[in-house]
Amino acid sequence: METRGPELSKAVSIGRFSIRVLEISGACSHLFNNPLLRKELTVRISITRGATIVSLFAALLAAPTVLPGTAFAEEIGHVDTAFKLLGRNHQVTVEAFDDPKVKGVTCFISMARKGGLTGTLGIAEETSDASIACRQVGPIAFAEAIEGDDEGEEVFKKRQSIFFKRLNVVRFLDVRRNTLVYLAYSDKLIDGSPQNSVSAVAMMPWGDQTPAKVLTK
Repeated sequence: METRGPELSKAVSIGRFSIRVLEISGACSHLFNNPLLRKELTVRISITRGATIVSLFAALLAAPTVLPGTAFAEEIGHVDTAFKLLGRNHQVTVEAFDDPKVKGVTCFISMARKGGLTGTLGIAEETSDASIACRQVGPIAFAEAIEGDDEGEEVFKKRQSIFFKRLNVVRFLDVRRNTLVYLAYSDKLIDGSPQNSVSAVAMMPWGDQTPAKVLTK
């Protein structure tokens, strides 16, 4: 029986592997030399590349729009309102976000979300239907000064179409009543919708902790 040392066995294995690689390379070369197969492979690669681009585009459109100083919302849940054969169903979603400057305040906002192919891809224009409810969920504290004028301060913004439509939430301060007022509405580049929803949070003691002094700009 022929015996081989470890080095010789390794050399034989590498040699066999190299021969196999050359065989595969030759087969691939033969395939690409065939014009019909080369055309079919090119078409399939193009289709795959196009599908990848569409998927990336849809993911970018579906990504939430977060601006500096505004809150990021998390989805709490949703209900289906209409069945769609292709894509997701029409829905009403409920999302929650914390006031980025006032600790202890959380807002819950419900909004319509279109389904179907355009809704799933993120290119449908959503309706202006939205409702907001803000609550004190902890001791009130101010991370930084807030706007105290009658124009308020934007705390949340979400894209509702690819053509500049946005859902906005603006916070106002009612100094006389020591209350924070949150207004939800939608707008476009030129015009918006009169539909709106409002919620108020009276800043109250939380347990034995009194609300922090309001900091305004």
